[in-house]
Amino acid sequence: MKITSIALDLDGTTLNSRGILSERTRRAIAEALERGICVIPASGRSFDSLPEEILSISGIRYAITSNGTAVVEVHTGEYLRKFSLTEESVEKILWLMDGRDVVFEAFIDGKPYAQKEYVEDPVRYGAMPAAIGYIQRTREPVAGMEAFIRAHAAEGKLDCLDVVVKGEEKKRSLWCLLEREVTDIYVTSSVPQLLEISYRDAGKESALKFLLRYLGLEQTESAAFGDGDNDRGMLAFAGIGIAVSNGSQGCLQAADYIAGSNDEDGVARFIEWLLAMQKEEQL
Repeated sequence: MKITSIALDLDGTTLNSRGILSERTRRAIAEALERGICVIPASGRSFDSLPEEILSISGIRYAITSNGTAVVEVHTGEYLRKFSLTEESVEKILWLMDGRDVVFEAFIDGKPYAQKEYVEDPVRYGAMPAAIGYIQRTREPVAGMEAFIRAHAAEGKLDCLDVVVKGEEKKRSLWCLLEREVTDIYVTSSVPQLLEISYRDAGKESALKFLLRYLGLEQTESAAFGDGDNDRGMLAFAGIGIAVSNGSQGCLQAADYIAGSNDEDGVARFIEWLLAMQKEEQL
């Protein structure tokens, strides 16, 4: 079982429920890197929101961010590939969401911004209490969010857009509406309160395919870990797709293997097993 690359979703997968990278998982990642395996953070987070404890691991060179909107060279911040939403699609999204009691997040050049009311009280709009610190630490609050979004879309600088929706039924309904009415977007979701919208050619699967080709690595020798609906395509694309046991139903169905949960060092244990299998085959 030869593995030359490992793509890692972060929140809910590689990071535990407190958003922390365990020491065991850090060691497993470091060992994979030492063995010459390319380890790639593949997150719904924007580049500016990636945790330093991941980026500081020696040997991590590339990251997939904002659900595949951007592929970034970590140490230089150079974009190897990056998409922006079109002004026309943004205008239609705002029109479709008008009067539906939603708020927005926007991402410009890897930096996250969010509607002021949401940053001040994330739980009111459907976020879990555990996410308050992360949202308030990483989001720049903006008053007049729709005008802010329109201005950056007109300049071609809007990487992607989140619609913050309270309630799973409403989220699913708006998801269907957006996909039906706006033709050049990719819609996914990594956490209950978010609809995450990028240009149609984004997605973690697309980004991983691009990066493997760029690096000259084989799809069949890739492994990918995830927990959310936004990881399904990446897990299905990889040579081996692994869902953590706390993953969404769609993610679990897309996986070849189920690892332990993110609070049980599921990623670390599975990487250790992969490395042991690979070492055994080399003997």
